[in-house]
Amino acid sequence: MKNILFTTITLASTIAFAQNISNQKIDQVAENAMKAFDVPGMAVAVIKDGAIVHSKGYGVKSILTGEKVESSTNFGIASNSKAFTATTLAILVDEGKIKWDDKVIQHIPEFKMYNNYVTKEFTIRDLLTHRSGLGLGAGDLMVWPDGHNFTPKDIINNIQFLKPVSDFRSKYDYDNLLYIIAGEVIERVSGQSWTDFVTKRLLEPIGMTNSAANWHLVKDKKNAIAPHVPIDGKLEVIDRYTNTIFDAAAGIYSNVDDVAKWLQFNLDKGKVNGKQIISEKQMKEMITPQTLQKVGTTTPYNSLFKAYGLGWQLQDFNGKLEVSHTGGLEGIVTQTIFYPQLNLGIVVLTNQQAGVAFNSVSNTIKDFYLGNPEKDWVQTYDQLMKSRVAEADGITDEVWKTVEANQKNRKLKIDTKSLVGTYKDNWFGDVEIYEKKGKLIFESKRSPQLTGEMFFYKDNTYAVKWNNRYFHADAFVFAEMKDGKLAGFKMKAISPMTDFSYDFHDLDFTKK
Repeated sequence: MKNILFTTITLASTIAFAQNISNQKIDQVAENAMKAFDVPGMAVAVIKDGAIVHSKGYGVKSILTGEKVESSTNFGIASNSKAFTATTLAILVDEGKIKWDDKVIQHIPEFKMYNNYVTKEFTIRDLLTHRSGLGLGAGDLMVWPDGHNFTPKDIINNIQFLKPVSDFRSKYDYDNLLYIIAGEVIERVSGQSWTDFVTKRLLEPIGMTNSAANWHLVKDKKNAIAPHVPIDGKLEVIDRYTNTIFDAAAGIYSNVDDVAKWLQFNLDKGKVNGKQIISEKQMKEMITPQTLQKVGTTTPYNSLFKAYGLGWQLQDFNGKLEVSHTGGLEGIVTQTIFYPQLNLGIVVLTNQQAGVAFNSVSNTIKDFYLGNPEKDWVQTYDQLMKSRVAEADGITDEVWKTVEANQKNRKLKIDTKSLVGTYKDNWFGDVEIYEKKGKLIFESKRSPQLTGEMFFYKDNTYAVKWNNRYFHADAFVFAEMKDGKLAGFKMKAISPMTDFSYDFHDLDFTKK
């Protein structure tokens, strides 16, 4: 009887102490992920049953300074900002100033899509749900990379020139531009800038006192990470993205202490300290499926559905609803997750663009709370990434080896003068191809960071190597010749691992 009693007590004690994942376990997987994926800095928070049970920084803000990441250190949370934009719209819905199914042209009369029907029927809900008919990341070259001179007005005007890849409301294709337009709706309806509205109506009431609606509003810029990118196998600090055009889609800077409060606000269905900031009705609407997606065939969590809500990704994991989002800027990737049924939230912020690092950490944490067998996610993702990188490197290496061989082939004569000229795309504007010191140069007039040397590859195909090497976005130029001269061209990223926001494939240039 004593043995049975002792066993019962011991088991009960073990269960009691195992209600939350140990700090040591999180420390271990965070440090392993940083080492495996060359991530200099990370911050992780876990929220369970109304309490922050873990909130900690790891590594360094910058490899140049060696200053440690703290739980209060700010990261760009990038597209995790989309849920904030959806939530600010929910405030306006609560106040009766808009409806989710208001037509966009009611608030932005000059808004125009690729055909009249879509223009007239396009709603505020459509702005948030990635079902416009446009392709993945369509038009992102108007916001990416930094250093361009596009404005929200340009996006509203130019989006009509982007060609659809599917029928309206028939298919999920992630976008950024429509969230920028959603930010414009907020400004026109509220009479305040998006940054002021999200700050006063969300960040401040929730208590996110060390967060900011964009980089320029960050109070303590010394307590912020630097973005890092591997260039030719070596990790380097790169310039920070600071253009305010991207604010409503990806602008917010925050830290794990504050993002934990944001997730608790969502877990509490719009309440802060017992006060209802946003109605439960609208909080529920935001995590209601709007656009269905395909469920992966290899998911380890027995998922039966996947969808996008209003600013949130939705999926079932072992029978529990997971509400999540990720975000990426050059040199920064981040992730937020919460499970309403488990009263659980997870935040992982990193200062290197290796999404496998945050997945390794968040999957380890969710496995514990979902009751899954322990798995070495770092090793799993490490093997996956090595395979993908090897495949991508094989493609790009072949291209540049061919280019190098062409340059050494003295018998090969390329009439570069037939390529020189100014070319225009309806939404991206002008690029110029010109000769300089024996080199053929490709230069965008509105996004001058997209400047690089242009090389002959084969047939009527050329390859552009951007001067800025951290883009990892070198591109093919498919020449369309007429009467021996370049009449126009299309483009495509060379590497399959190029970020989708370098949407060269949406461009169609003609000679001016």
